[in-house]
Amino acid sequence: MWRWWQQGVVYQIYPRSFMDSNGDGTGDLPGITSRLDYLEWLGVDAIWISPIFPSPMADFGYDVSNYTDVEPLFGSLSDFDRLVDEAHRRDMRVILDYVPNHTSDQHAWFLESRASHDSARRDWYIWRDARPDGGPPNNWLGSFGGSGWEWDAATNQFYYHAYLKEQPDLNWWNPAVQAAMYDVLRFWLDRGVDGFRIDALRQVVKDKQLRDNPPNPEWAPGENPYHSLLPIYSTDQPELMDIIHRFREVADEYDDRVLIGELWLPIERLVAYYGREGRGLHLPFNFHLILTPWKARLISALIETYEAALPADAWPNWVLGNHDRSRVASRVGPAQARVAAMLLLTLRGTPTLYNGDEIGMHDVPIPPARVQDPFERNVPGLGLGRDPERTPMQWDAGDHAGFSTTTPWLPLADDYTLVNVATQRQDPRSMLALHRQLIALRRSTPALSIGSYVHAYTDDGVLVYVREAHGQRVFVALNLSSTPREVAWASDAGSRIILSTHLDRQEDVGSRLQLRADEGVIVE
Repeated sequence: MWRWWQQGVVYQIYPRSFMDSNGDGTGDLPGITSRLDYLEWLGVDAIWISPIFPSPMADFGYDVSNYTDVEPLFGSLSDFDRLVDEAHRRDMRVILDYVPNHTSDQHAWFLESRASHDSARRDWYIWRDARPDGGPPNNWLGSFGGSGWEWDAATNQFYYHAYLKEQPDLNWWNPAVQAAMYDVLRFWLDRGVDGFRIDALRQVVKDKQLRDNPPNPEWAPGENPYHSLLPIYSTDQPELMDIIHRFREVADEYDDRVLIGELWLPIERLVAYYGREGRGLHLPFNFHLILTPWKARLISALIETYEAALPADAWPNWVLGNHDRSRVASRVGPAQARVAAMLLLTLRGTPTLYNGDEIGMHDVPIPPARVQDPFERNVPGLGLGRDPERTPMQWDAGDHAGFSTTTPWLPLADDYTLVNVATQRQDPRSMLALHRQLIALRRSTPALSIGSYVHAYTDDGVLVYVREAHGQRVFVALNLSSTPREVAWASDAGSRIILSTHLDRQEDVGSRLQLRADEGVIVE
């Protein structure tokens, strides 16, 4: 029996930038609800919403000060309930972000923890004495720059934070922490949430001995300083799987829920998070399309490696863009972004689409005075800031791109009057039209939604593969180069191009398949 999260398309919404309903320049829950008709028209099956919980916004919602409420900037619990009801009415699922690794330093748990050594919640966080020389307990680094340890003068100890100092890490070795965080899952599941994307999952459990991380011999000055050490003791610990098993048990208390894990790991480690005997994550996020150079042979090798590494009953998944990485159109160019869309939506497994990629939005340069991201502020000049891919959704050519009635929290792209939903809905060959047709074809074609994957051909510019289910065979041929290519084609009688990324041809295929520059085709 196929599950909705296997057959469907997940659409990520960054709530600050999706739709502003009240004119304060920041997106919100009623804004998302107002755009559900668009998402239904697009054809997506589930929306994943980045954090909406109360937060001081040091890291824009990933510093949670209350796990069981909604940040007033985004609305209220009743607004959330209405969003869930309206999504479900459209047969659309709702996935929430879950942030188990750390809280805000303004969370009541941390305020109590840092009050004194005798606090009942002191051991809910990772506190340690200084070294004899007064330095931090070990050499662990923060992902956003600097040491991972912050000195607390009031209690004369350091606390650990894998990210900002405003995001102290919870101590998952403490059973009370575990119980409280499992109850957080139940709170939202009881409200009808269909699953969770689990943030920063590999950081959740740390080495009990807090041993120093070794240096990374491949790191060079000028690169992300976090990568100067290999985080073998601060991430991806073997005991983490026990926590994931418990997450799964909680999710399985409810019908047909999904757990997705954020895991920036090599494939051989990534697939371990499916767990044994169905006790792990349903979908450990596969980000390797984001990380792999846009070359046909390299992408083909990635697909083969990933498919071969998957456990027998595991369902694959693919991600091409999200709120933490440069947009697809900026990484591969606008023309190849169309080919990338066909790749994402025709590979075996669940695809996740980032809001705005369906219209080809690109990274937006952020003037220094308007930088919001703490990563860019802490480690400036290395291109690590995430604001460029988080700019507001471009709905129409009107003032503020139809996102808000006032100046948005981040600047708009200079081409929003051309690259927007309203304009592209009127253009039968637009990027948006391509996404809608790909999603519809995927939904109506079992070979594309649940079929097997078989590699057919790769050269320096072309990738061809076959999807097959219930006797139906579909070929996908992608030209990842900017020159026309010809592929020898063992054509069956009746083979026909049913969709091109150019959206301008449906034709029979002879013995030679002609691909134009930057073109992908689906042949049935």
